[in-house]
Amino acid sequence: MKRSIALITAPLMIFFFIGCNSGNQANSTADNSATAKKDSAKPDKGLGKFTSVPLTHPLDTSMIARGTPIYDSRCISCHKLTDEKLVGPGWKGVTDRRTPEWIMNFITNTNVMLDSDLVAQQLMVTCVARMPNQNLSDDQARAILEFMRKNDGKK
Repeated sequence: MKRSIALITAPLMIFFFIGCNSGNQANSTADNSATAKKDSAKPDKGLGKFTSVPLTHPLDTSMIARGTPIYDSRCISCHKLTDEKLVGPGWKGVTDRRTPEWIMNFITNTNVMLDSDLVAQQLMVTCVARMPNQNLSDDQARAILEFMRKNDGKK
């Protein structure tokens, strides 16, 4: 019985991982690998071009308004706004656990972060699939960060 379940689920899992990861090879050039030097990375900032991300106080409502449809179209299928894991981790508290720089680098430099950043690699162990590169612009990523901050109750 266990063997027949394994024979059925193994191909489904392979199909799932291939489907969720499709296009990453072609999109890897969109990552900022030239700016992501492993030796110069700071664990709290991740790998990528973002070394300083100025935050708005109070929250920028226009950024949140731009981030909401991005979440609804590209993120909601894998990330809940609670702390519950779906495919990827829930977003509740993410802006308390990670620096703005790490979040921005992860969003815009996904493949390099997953290949080289220890925190990202640890997250991948607990997640169902590797996060695909969403090819978001810096402005779109910043809007998502502001959306995350609002979700975490920042003012």
